[in-house]
Amino acid sequence: MLLTIRSLTKTFPGTKALDGVRFDLRAGEVHALLGENGAGKSTLIKCLTGAYRPDAGEIRLDGQPIAPRSTSEAQELGIGTVYQEVNLLPNLTVAQNLCFGREPRRFGMVSSREMKRMAQDMLSGYGIDVDVSRDLGTYSVAIQQIVAIARAVALSGKVLILDEPTASLDAREVEMLFDVVRGLRDRGLGIVFVTHFLDQVFALSDRITVLRNGCHIVTEDTAALDRVRLIEHMLGRALEDEVEHRAVDHGVAGPVKPEMLAFDAMSRRGVVEPFDLRIAKGEVVGLAGLLGSGRTESAELLFGIRGTTTGTARDEVGPVRIDSPRAAIAAGFGFAPEDRKTDGIVADLSIRENIALALQARRGWARPVSRTEQARLAETYIKRLDIRTSDAEKAVGELSGGNQQKVVLARWLAMNPRFLILDEPTRGIDVGAHAEILRLIHELTAEGMSLLVISSELDELIAVSDRVIVVRDRAHVAELTGADVTTETVVRAIADHGREEVA
Repeated sequence: MLLTIRSLTKTFPGTKALDGVRFDLRAGEVHALLGENGAGKSTLIKCLTGAYRPDAGEIRLDGQPIAPRSTSEAQELGIGTVYQEVNLLPNLTVAQNLCFGREPRRFGMVSSREMKRMAQDMLSGYGIDVDVSRDLGTYSVAIQQIVAIARAVALSGKVLILDEPTASLDAREVEMLFDVVRGLRDRGLGIVFVTHFLDQVFALSDRITVLRNGCHIVTEDTAALDRVRLIEHMLGRALEDEVEHRAVDHGVAGPVKPEMLAFDAMSRRGVVEPFDLRIAKGEVVGLAGLLGSGRTESAELLFGIRGTTTGTARDEVGPVRIDSPRAAIAAGFGFAPEDRKTDGIVADLSIRENIALALQARRGWARPVSRTEQARLAETYIKRLDIRTSDAEKAVGELSGGNQQKVVLARWLAMNPRFLILDEPTRGIDVGAHAEILRLIHELTAEGMSLLVISSELDELIAVSDRVIVVRDRAHVAELTGADVTTETVVRAIADHGREEVA
């Protein structure tokens, strides 16, 4: 066995990122490492590459125990990593990037001629013909990825970790990269392949390991594992574990709600394929899919965070402009993002100031929200959402995660949006706050607000949604309604290799 990991454990304050994880990598194989957010994939990679020191456990390479203390030490041992964002210098030439830190010298000076020859030799086995004297940034992302792989293999040469290498590539570029990876496998390298695209997992990998909540769940040969079982391992539930959803509670055959918003042919090249979305007043549409499937990217198109290649929006009156978050807010849209710490709260501002932000943005700076009105809004939503704080002037960064999430929600509710997007609204919060946010969703729809909810928790999504749209490999592939909104149908739609037409 080329690489062996046993009982690897890593703990951070408040969470155990790795809990006795085991993992094996053979020479001459592509081993897919899969799991949702928080599964432990990134922590495992950082322990392997010396970015983190594990608290317990053992890593062996070629049968010998290793404990890299830095990424450079890991490279010297034979472990290289290539990330989604190419970690090279686009303003230097291809040759300079490939030889950086080990440039050939003649009479104490860097020999450009010898460096170009070395670079061409390094790339000769990768099936690409490029001018190594051109700046790296002038080439496509796929070429940059291959250059990064060539450098990592030259520096390391035993284990290659590919962390989401295809996220920014089109189908032709993916296949070009896969040809390179297959060639490296045939040369005897052990390759760890991290991705969220299941089609690519089954097309490239020899074995699959699934992590969940910091624990090893399963390792199986790819040929012996079907998609449905793989997704069950990743999500942590069997198909028979079902919950009733709210459309059943309200009666599937109830009155049809009038359409409030229509989005047509929304897309961004290389990010999300064209999709249509209709949403009625007081309706909850769930967006289901694995991490990286295009769920968040779809929401960002609808809120103007990402520019669209194609697409239009309209309401009962006529066209709606959503080419920026400012325009979306002006149209009455709200968006509570998945990463509340980075994209949601302004940690140093008070609860009062955070709650007033969206309303101020909608009004424009010519019509400031007065201090008195800010205080009234803060008091109202602190009570309504049960935000646990001593007062409204407390910095949001000092609150618990659940209370921070409630402040983000309060910000958008204070604006009184007609359409609210919630991306993972209950992630990382305690059970009590979780229940309160689900209750709030029911209240908002009863008041006529329309919601798009993204969640990796399928039971949660089913419980709140009137309809569920399934996203897979950057495309909306199925729409489930009524009695079809079950754990089984959602998981099967995520796993289905043959794409369905969206209803």
